[in-house]
Amino acid sequence: MALRACCRALPRLADPSMRVASLYRYPVKGLSPEPVGRAELVEGGYFPGDRLFAIENGPSGFDPSRPEHQPKIKYLMLMRHELLARLRTRYDDASGELSIGYEAGTALRADTRSAEGRREIAAFFEGFMPEALAGEPRWLSAPDGYRFTDSPRGFVSIINLASVADLERRMGQPVDPLRFRGNVMVEGLKPWEEFDLVGSEITAPSGLRLRVTKRIVRCAATNVDPATGLRDLQIPRFLMQSFGHADCGVYCEVIASGTIGPGERLAIQSADAPAALGIA
Repeated sequence: MALRACCRALPRLADPSMRVASLYRYPVKGLSPEPVGRAELVEGGYFPGDRLFAIENGPSGFDPSRPEHQPKIKYLMLMRHELLARLRTRYDDASGELSIGYEAGTALRADTRSAEGRREIAAFFEGFMPEALAGEPRWLSAPDGYRFTDSPRGFVSIINLASVADLERRMGQPVDPLRFRGNVMVEGLKPWEEFDLVGSEITAPSGLRLRVTKRIVRCAATNVDPATGLRDLQIPRFLMQSFGHADCGVYCEVIASGTIGPGERLAIQSADAPAALGIA
């Protein structure tokens, strides 16, 4: 009897009808989001295809043989370089090709797996934003088990669309959810209810399990309109003035592998109950 009690599943919270609205990856730090139709997440891993690459803004000290988390100011990124949002980029996993669109046309197609292609990428950014560069804009690839995320434990990020809608209402101006560069956009929660999930587990029908680890503190990158590249809002400041914090969204870690896709309902399990015991 005692063993059965110990092994019971974590009780679910009141069903908030949380659903996956959309999925995104950001293959290159600071560059365009790419919608994802379905994602397969692996225990202990990152969101697939996310923050695989970065563009070094002068010598960063990053060593791919001994990767250590670096401050994002070492790379080209939206917090300081809003011009990046005017580019439309896409990375092809199969070929390793990066395409960069600007204004009405394609500015560059380069093979990121070749030295020549990486030189072409560096030359493009030297011409596109020379005043922002502190040195050579060198293409960096993340080794296995590493990603160029803002947080060293930012494995998967969730954005509550109701929170973004509430922020938009309070600001009186449109707020594109893509300003927050999240992986999993969810609907069905109340505004800011995602903060109550820290410490809880989220499960998908496939068996995927995520543990919500912490709130995401927003930076000035969210001030940049992802459609125009204009720095037209003051989101962190508005959040601080309105709520006493600059947070929007939560980070999760993958604790059981599985898939996830738009339209799926997600279940939430309380952080308060004892975890189930595994019997070998």
